Amino acid sequence: MSHLTLQRRARLRAGFVPQVAAAARPDPLGITEIRLFPVREPVSGIRYSLLKVTTRSGVTGWGECGYDPNWDVKALQSSWIGRPANAYATIAPSTPCGAALDMASLDILGKTAKAPVYRILGGPTRTKVRAYSSPYSRQFPVAVIDVPTPESRNQGKAYQNRIADLVNAVPADVDFVLAGNGRLSPGDAASVAATVEAKHPLWFDEPCSPSNIEALRKVSGETVVPLGFGSGIEDPGVFQTLLREGLVDLVRPDIGIFGISGVRRVAALAEPYYVAVAPRHSGGPIGTAAAIQLAASMPNFFIQHVPLPADERDRAMRREIVSPALENGKSGFLEVTNSPGLGITVNEAAVEKYHAS
Repeated sequence: MSHLTLQRRARLRAGFVPQVAAAARPDPLGITEIRLFPVREPVSGIRYSLLKVTTRSGVTGWGECGYDPNWDVKALQSSWIGRPANAYATIAPSTPCGAALDMASLDILGKTAKAPVYRILGGPTRTKVRAYSSPYSRQFPVAVIDVPTPESRNQGKAYQNRIADLVNAVPADVDFVLAGNGRLSPGDAASVAATVEAKHPLWFDEPCSPSNIEALRKVSGETVVPLGFGSGIEDPGVFQTLLREGLVDLVRPDIGIFGISGVRRVAALAEPYYVAVAPRHSGGPIGTAAAIQLAASMPNFFIQHVPLPADERDRAMRREIVSPALENGKSGFLEVTNSPGLGITVNEAAVEKYHAS
């Protein structure tokens, strides 16, 4: 081997050694701890799970998802402790608490960058977030009308008259959503849509099950009332099929299932079809904080549901867990904050206080 070759190899080794050493340095975004806190509202009894993620640098993030007593946080810890929080895009759909882990990871990235999550995701696309609640709240003046549970299939005129009475009771200057809750057959759903069409609902939510595409054509083909679907859908491919077939006017992915990133992916599917997004949300105040960040990052966002409890004691619990109280809307809108991450501080003492047994 020539002297020149030896010199060249020595220079190469000298050049690579610092890079190898740099690569071996601990990642400050590496996850060191994951804790799961199931909580329960004192009056309604509604449960949801809060997730706290801590990184090597000491930055913590919070997320939220649905409640499942069978979830094993140890499996999540074994998969994610040691991995960096900025790897949130690799969270598998089957990951327990995956939605909460996604929110918490983005919360960490926002805090690290000293920017709200919506800026990390390319926003803001708006300065305030339109919202509605169920039960009806004056701070969110959009009425939600639940269709009566049908006694059998193929309801007749009496049933349609009941629907008409419910709709006519809504003040003329108040928007409303008709909630089918998947209770109706496609034939009944088409009849109900025809009954309310002249009243211009914002949309008809879950008029029937989306499982039968051919049956859905009967509903969508016979009315101009916008149709919304999303309840129970966990596979983005279902939304893609509904969009491709022209059977949905409003996609409603659940933020407690898909997380911030997953809902954004569904929104991206919907945008070429000129379809708007109204994310579903049935959890707690951390989910609301995540929903605000999500809305401020999506061009085709329409409206956000806020599941405000009917009882003041449950509302007080939500305010106790999270500050500031982002669920206090004004004139039908939620405020878009400029604070880093999800824009909230979580009171761990309150989280422990309302631990679900």
